[in-house]
Amino acid sequence: MNALPPWPPLPDWSSVFAFSLHPLELALRGTVMYWLLFLMFRFVLRRDAGSIGLADVLLLVLIADASQNAMAGEYRSIGDGVALVGTIAGWNWVIDWAGYRSRLLRRFLQAPATLLVREGQVLQANLRREMITRDELMGALHREGLTRLDEVARAWMESDGSITVVPRD
Repeated sequence: MNALPPWPPLPDWSSVFAFSLHPLELALRGTVMYWLLFLMFRFVLRRDAGSIGLADVLLLVLIADASQNAMAGEYRSIGDGVALVGTIAGWNWVIDWAGYRSRLLRRFLQAPATLLVREGQVLQANLRREMITRDELMGALHREGLTRLDEVARAWMESDGSITVVPRD
């Protein structure tokens, strides 16, 4: 008859909740990674953000990763994960608050809309800068029920990566 394997020993509960790294080191690591990824999303991956806010995507990705590491034991304690998640959530709140309060900071935090079409004329330099193909632009026009460029008064790429189209009268 096969015997069941013995239960593993119980963990040392004090080490499960204690910090294995200094909380300030965790805050520094969280801060550096948050700002690195924020700047990368802000200046490089703008059009891939879709229709939800940049800070929302970043917050979800970082918190999911930090929480997963804490739960899976890659950190040595839950306290490490809690400190890192708190740091990331704190920066997200600070950015939202500062962007709401300061017009100057809001201009840095949110990419400005880029004009793509003016009075039926494609602004090729802006398409190139945003890396949007003419086919992608036409797809956005088609979603608005337009089939030709001369039907468009203005079309912009918004700060969240979506394209807004205003038809001509």
